[in-house]
Amino acid sequence: MNKSDFYYELPPELIAQSPIEPRDSARLLVYDRHNKEKYDRVFRDLPNFLNKGDVLVINNTKVLPARIYGNKPTGAKVEFLLHKRINMTDWEVLARPARKAMIGDKIVFSDNLAATVLQICEDGIRVVRFEFDGVFEDILNNIGEMPLPHYIHEKLKDKDSYQTVYAKVDGSSAAPTAGLHFTPRLMSEVKDMGVEVVEVLLHVGLGTFRPVKTENILDHKMHSEFYSVTADAANRLNAAKREGRRIVAVGTTSVRVLESATDDSGHIRAGSGNTDIFIYPPYKFKSVDALITNFHLPESTLIMLVSAFCGREETLELYKYAVENRYRFFSFGDACLLL
Repeated sequence: MNKSDFYYELPPELIAQSPIEPRDSARLLVYDRHNKEKYDRVFRDLPNFLNKGDVLVINNTKVLPARIYGNKPTGAKVEFLLHKRINMTDWEVLARPARKAMIGDKIVFSDNLAATVLQICEDGIRVVRFEFDGVFEDILNNIGEMPLPHYIHEKLKDKDSYQTVYAKVDGSSAAPTAGLHFTPRLMSEVKDMGVEVVEVLLHVGLGTFRPVKTENILDHKMHSEFYSVTADAANRLNAAKREGRRIVAVGTTSVRVLESATDDSGHIRAGSGNTDIFIYPPYKFKSVDALITNFHLPESTLIMLVSAFCGREETLELYKYAVENRYRFFSFGDACLLL
């Protein structure tokens, strides 16, 4: 299957440049895969499409202000995008320009933060060791910028607008954007109607958003991302599966956690580790019954995952409908619910 099989035309003006307020006023395109029907709704209407006993699976990762700017002793400017933590001091980062971050180079970001390049990896990735005085996360909050995607050109007015309301665990270099539509009130409404909410973790990195550069998608290599499923979460999810209750994943990152943690018999295992799972058609889903997600870039691994869930032709038809009806696309855009 080729990358071009997942291409669609998108007018640039439909790329959302800022988050909508209130969050749950975003539009929601509901698609019933079984009867092929579409419904134009607003995200706060979500409870109308959920049932008592459904399990809503959310990714509780928290986005770090992971884009930082520094200088070499020569005065050369270097940008780091923190990608994946290795230990308390060492990280994988995306360096720009990469040619200015060679082994042994030291980059200073502030009076209390510097880094030395330890290793050169492919695609501009570097392994670096940070030296810092104080709490690393606090330093990032002071000097770092939220790592907005390249297609967003407006400055973010409030860092919290690029966090879900249920974000807990620091570590992502991008938001799990489907979750941005939830408000505390909507979460309470969902729980009050008898929907069970289960938290999992995937720190969003380059594996989710790295563009596919090879025409044959089988040649694309996913970068790994850290995920975790607690014993309590696994037990609750397995109970729901035994009882025939629906598992509704919020976002493609939650899907990747669930599919990585589920064995061939359909049992969800507790544990943590790195996943480089790449989901594309044809794929038999082991855990997920319904999916809440945004509208994704053409030829991306994310639209390939959605195509595996809905079917490629159905997905492209759905996106064509969304374009014709002026839905907002990508990270700050509208959402769809795939049933």
